[in-house]
Amino acid sequence: MVKLKTSYGKIVATLSFAVLFSSCSNTKFLQEGQMLYTGAKINIKNDTLSKKEKSNLKEALEDELRPKPNSSFLGLRPKLYIYNITKEPKKQKGLGYWLKYKVGEKPVLLGDVDREFNKKIIVNYSENKGFFNAKASSDTISKNKKAQVLYTLKPGARYLISQVNFPEDSTVINSEIQAIKDKTFLKAGNPFDLDVIKAERQRIDEHLKNRGFYYFSPDNIVVQADSTVLKEPKVELFVKLKNNTPQISKEPFTIDKTIVFADYNLEDVKLGKYGIPYITDSVEVYEDLYVIDPENKFKPKIFDRALYFNKGDLYNRKDHNLSLNRLISLGVFKFVKNEFVVSDSLNHQFDAYYLLTPRPFQSLRLETLGKTNSANYTGGEVNLNWTHRNFFRGAEQLKAAIYGAADVQVGGPKDANNIIRVGANAQLSIPRIVAPFRFNSSSAYVPRTNINLGYEYLSRTELYTLHNFNTSFGYVWKENERKEHDLKVIDVTLVKPQNVTDKYLEQINGNPDPNNFIKANPSLQRVIDPQLIFGPTYSYTYTNTMLPQKNTFYYKGSVDLAGTITGLVSGADAKAGKQKELFNIPFSQYAKMEHDFRYYRKVNDKSSIATRFIAGIGYPYGNSTTMPYVKQFFVGGSNSIRAFRSRTLGPGSYDPRNEEASFFFDQSGDIKLELNAEYRANIYKFLNVAVFADAGNVWLINEDLNKPGGKFSKDFAKEIAVGAGVGLRLDFSILILRLDLAMPLRVPYYEEGDRWTFDRIDFGSRDWRKDNLILNIAIGYPF
Repeated sequence: MVKLKTSYGKIVATLSFAVLFSSCSNTKFLQEGQMLYTGAKINIKNDTLSKKEKSNLKEALEDELRPKPNSSFLGLRPKLYIYNITKEPKKQKGLGYWLKYKVGEKPVLLGDVDREFNKKIIVNYSENKGFFNAKASSDTISKNKKAQVLYTLKPGARYLISQVNFPEDSTVINSEIQAIKDKTFLKAGNPFDLDVIKAERQRIDEHLKNRGFYYFSPDNIVVQADSTVLKEPKVELFVKLKNNTPQISKEPFTIDKTIVFADYNLEDVKLGKYGIPYITDSVEVYEDLYVIDPENKFKPKIFDRALYFNKGDLYNRKDHNLSLNRLISLGVFKFVKNEFVVSDSLNHQFDAYYLLTPRPFQSLRLETLGKTNSANYTGGEVNLNWTHRNFFRGAEQLKAAIYGAADVQVGGPKDANNIIRVGANAQLSIPRIVAPFRFNSSSAYVPRTNINLGYEYLSRTELYTLHNFNTSFGYVWKENERKEHDLKVIDVTLVKPQNVTDKYLEQINGNPDPNNFIKANPSLQRVIDPQLIFGPTYSYTYTNTMLPQKNTFYYKGSVDLAGTITGLVSGADAKAGKQKELFNIPFSQYAKMEHDFRYYRKVNDKSSIATRFIAGIGYPYGNSTTMPYVKQFFVGGSNSIRAFRSRTLGPGSYDPRNEEASFFFDQSGDIKLELNAEYRANIYKFLNVAVFADAGNVWLINEDLNKPGGKFSKDFAKEIAVGAGVGLRLDFSILILRLDLAMPLRVPYYEEGDRWTFDRIDFGSRDWRKDNLILNIAIGYPF
């Protein structure tokens, strides 16, 4: 027997013991007269309700009952057992306290159950659903010191709505209510339901808020039910204003002045009668706006673009929220506050105040990190980032960064040498569309024009050096919180090689020396070819994952068109020997499309299923016979097919192990198919587990004699790689540390008919873990 010496060993032993032996009776720990409460059941006696209606009512009622019994797993109560077997700690800290009160669970006893209170809850809930004559009783079933409470509900007949009335009068507010009464949620023939009545009040309130009734409240509406008119179980409803509704709530208000405090600080600004600062001498009038900005930090026109209220406009909640959201999305204000103050009560006018507290305009951040990847590289990176959030006084954001990184190979089957990267980039983001045409957006999100410029120096020591220049100009705008568009009108990448060594050229051309034979690998030439890529790109993103619902989706589709117009105008045709150049570099011409679809299903409060499907294709034509290396698809790694190391799969059934003298695995393709599925569950606070499976591969459009088996064909399904594994995720709120252990189940470069790995793995071998298990360490979820 192995003795566990560490505190961690004690924890593991205790938890394991609890799981194995919690089937032993927890009742032996009870005192004389105590009974363990195992839960409640509700029996509904009613002949008029359908089976489904009874089930729905029963489920809702059981959810309302208190207290909840001790949690169980497969009929066992391990948390309760841990509580019972752990001694009472002397201090409110330490391992014993953690086990008893954090991991363990205090027993819920029958004496903790207030049956009379629960019966009132059952009756009250039933009445709110239209069962006005509901009656409830309770009984207790006990055995072996365990007790269950059985509640019996006799709901009686459910009252239906016979008629819905909206009484008329001559007031302005009543005319607004009359205008929308045909869209009421309350329908004749439907059951009486308090939740529907509440929703109806909210519906009316929302309409009135958008028609100027700022001071109105849903509580000003009363829905009276009269069941005395008819003998049968039906009610007649009357929807009207309460008699004590304040007069101010019944009047529509218009905007008088709009006043913006662009540099508001509660401590420094004198407060007025209503808690609003008095207008000072530093006010600047721009259009209909009064802008108070003593230090002239902002151009007034940015507020004119963001705010939707104009003088004389009828107040509406939509424009109210829209203005606040647009001010926030500028990204330059730390706090955004809005208040309305009555300026003319006779004419029903108020002033709109916007109190804005700017964020610090400039920030400097230094980041350092250490990293390792599945290609046996270990290294570090340093990033220095500078941000200015109001560069031209119009909430323009200028971000600039310089970085340096070094990766050193510390092991593995190949000698890929070291990698050094040094670079700089800058982005100017302007909070409007800069274009020769007018662009109007009613979205709560400010559209942006983005200008990017970057350079990177990459050196693979003793192999080659690459200079990578890139620039782009485009727009990003959101229709709403779900839909986003990203259009780069022009996106240019220029790659120029330098210092290509003889050692690397030997890998391309081969070396016939029998003492140092190196097989030719012409595909490596593409890595050091000069590349000029330019053209528009567009992506569209739709997601509703932020919504609190059971099923959510995410979709991102992108299109990349390079050299299209230039290729057509110049008559470029690389296959016919008519390849054209710009600046002595053949420009790339291709069309590329990719789709990323994700589906998430919430199983319960602690578990969910996540799936992802990716399909992409790149087609070279005109001035190109192959896709640029940097624009091809790759699979494998911690966010892809996790049972295979990054970029070691494909194309097709090509065996990358044939590249015995290559410096590194870097397989790419023109077509990509990938499917991922993952079951996620929370087992304890920050601790989550997952079971996953991944499948996919990449293929080439055209035949490549140096990549046999790489071309996409009708037999592509036989070349799908499959992997599966388990994962551990530590959710610390500020970051999620993910550890995924995966094993390949199907390897596409094995002989056809022998690609499933089950029969190939020798579990008795010492090396089977090394050869078949891949550990991925990453930050965040893979999808």
